[in-house]
Amino acid sequence: MRIQPKILEKAKLQIPTLLSGLLVVVALSCAQQKSNNTSDDLPEIFRFSVENPLSIDRTNEKIVISPEDLMDKSQCSEGLNYRVFVGEEEIPSQWNTKGNDKGLIFILPKIGANQRLDIELRSSSDSSIPNYPKLTQAELSHKFGGEFKDREYIGGHFENVDSLHVPAEHTDHSWFIRYEGPGWESDLVGYRFYLDWRNGIDVFGKKVTTPVLQDVGQDGFDSYHEPAAWGMDVLKVGKTLGLGSIATFEGGKARRVDVTDSLYAEITGNGPVYSSVFTKYSGWDLPDGKTDILSAISIHAGTRLSRMDLSSTADIPNFATGLIKDSKAELLKSDTDLAYSYLATYGSQSLAGDKLGIAILYPTDRLTQVTADELSHVLVFNSGTRKLSYYFLAAWEQEKEGIQNKEEFEIYLRDEIRKLSSPLIIHK
Repeated sequence: MRIQPKILEKAKLQIPTLLSGLLVVVALSCAQQKSNNTSDDLPEIFRFSVENPLSIDRTNEKIVISPEDLMDKSQCSEGLNYRVFVGEEEIPSQWNTKGNDKGLIFILPKIGANQRLDIELRSSSDSSIPNYPKLTQAELSHKFGGEFKDREYIGGHFENVDSLHVPAEHTDHSWFIRYEGPGWESDLVGYRFYLDWRNGIDVFGKKVTTPVLQDVGQDGFDSYHEPAAWGMDVLKVGKTLGLGSIATFEGGKARRVDVTDSLYAEITGNGPVYSSVFTKYSGWDLPDGKTDILSAISIHAGTRLSRMDLSSTADIPNFATGLIKDSKAELLKSDTDLAYSYLATYGSQSLAGDKLGIAILYPTDRLTQVTADELSHVLVFNSGTRKLSYYFLAAWEQEKEGIQNKEEFEIYLRDEIRKLSSPLIIHK
């Protein structure tokens, strides 16, 4: 879907093709309102409105404002910060300099059914911004001060880093990377993936709404498999696709990103309302030759959804992802009459022995096949553009005010694909 550009008061608004209702990119030409005022101290103010076209309430919708417009040196003062208001209520925001969502990001707390809200951006020359509550996090932590012996890292201590070129000596259970790879979380749920030949995505169920990853694995390398006050690892990945792992479908089996020339990971966002992880899989060895896979995973406050944006340097006709197959969980599928669909499972598949729902939300028109192998439910996509984006999520019974049964989970999934299929509308 494409929303036509519209002209704002002293601002030009452009909306590119949207991945989902959770992503609205607002491009504003930065005309200086203060030049029309008698005082140079008055802030620049940009106004626009957002409309919900659906007859359901929507919460925690992400809006991204491009840096090109807010930082246009020919029209704007340099070094300005922008704060977001609905009426006189300030909405927490952050500035992103890396990743797919560069610019000013804020999360609209609520917009009612068929409601239209007025949004105001106010500039400030003050370099300080409010200390917003931290509701998301992304981190990557590995050991320093020890050494590799027979592909195990002996000694040392964990420190967080911004990026990592994975050493050739590293493999699964090397004890080098804390909880074995990058982690990211919102206030509702946490995730990680194994930064080695396995490259599977796993779930940290949370009982609290505060950040927890900074403590995970600090008191024993895999202690997160045991129940704790914050929660626990709730998904058994093993050799399966886990939850939304990157794969191909070859010879009737899903194959995760395994044999590569090198791995590189970087934390591209770690803010109060949005966090993200970038990974480059160089030289993935496929039957038709090698390709580089670029992966950008992001999450924002107030959602269980992680967005996966993938690009490949070569064609992959059978790009795939999927879910672990568990006999204790029921397979759930949506109808395919919307722009987004889902494949999900729900049941007593948590490692705590209680209810867990997991799902992939995907663009309907990209799907070529719903299938399975011995270990996983599999989605196969047409990736002729060498790009693919989808969402994955987990909903654990022990979340604070969490989903408690299959019926609630299905209602939640239906609402999510409706929102993805009907993005917010931006008005003058």
